Amino acid sequence: MIAPAARAGKVRFQRLRVLFALMVREMQTNFGRSWGGYFWAIAEPLGGILLLSIAFGLALRSPPLGSSFLLFYASGYIPYNTYNYVSNAVTGAIRSNRGLLTYPVVTMLDAVLAKFLLSTLTMLVVGVLLYIIIFLSIDQPVQLDLGLIALAFFLAALIGLGVGALNCVLFRFFPTWRSVWKILSRPKFILSGVLFLYEAVPAGLRDVLWFNPVAHVIGLMRAGIYGGYHPQYVSIPYVVGLSLGLFVIGAYLLRRHATALLDL
Repeated sequence: MIAPAARAGKVRFQRLRVLFALMVREMQTNFGRSWGGYFWAIAEPLGGILLLSIAFGLALRSPPLGSSFLLFYASGYIPYNTYNYVSNAVTGAIRSNRGLLTYPVVTMLDAVLAKFLLSTLTMLVVGVLLYIIIFLSIDQPVQLDLGLIALAFFLAALIGLGVGALNCVLFRFFPTWRSVWKILSRPKFILSGVLFLYEAVPAGLRDVLWFNPVAHVIGLMRAGIYGGYHPQYVSIPYVVGLSLGLFVIGAYLLRRHATALLDL
């Protein structure tokens, strides 16, 4: 007879094996067996940052922080892109793993967590490489706070997990919500503060933008890159509480309605 402790350890090890197998499968599906997929994962956000820098460099004399447009927009674009990428990946967890979810050993939460871990690791590598490229290409001294930068990245991924887990359920039960979400998400790039500083907008608009958790993450990221910038509006408990709250709701619905979600 297997002791309860040994049985629990075996179950945990099995969950880790399932997560690892799902991550390997997703990696091969998303990026293929060549380096081309990984190259585009880096080239796409870098191209967006370059275009923003060139466009606003022609229209403005200097960025809101520092002297490099490239670094300023990267400090907003990279955390925003992390949230967006993780959110989209987690949202598609059921659709991309539907065949595997018929096996009893694979749960919907496994699929969601595998998507989250792989997309987070992907964006971590992309973010590090982008910052290295940008730091090497600009002539501007930087005073980095690696702790704040890492925290901002983690919170961006955590928001993506919460939003993605909930949308993973809502998109299946309410197909119309997918179209509504696309409409609601169109202005989020601008409203998150990628192109401007939170403190630069009128007070009334700031009161509305404060409820956007991605704006807090971008402010935190810029505080980690620009030593003299201290955003007073950033609330880490708000971001963590909202993200975990959305994830708990999404995870509960995934477990409660697992059979119904597979039949849709």
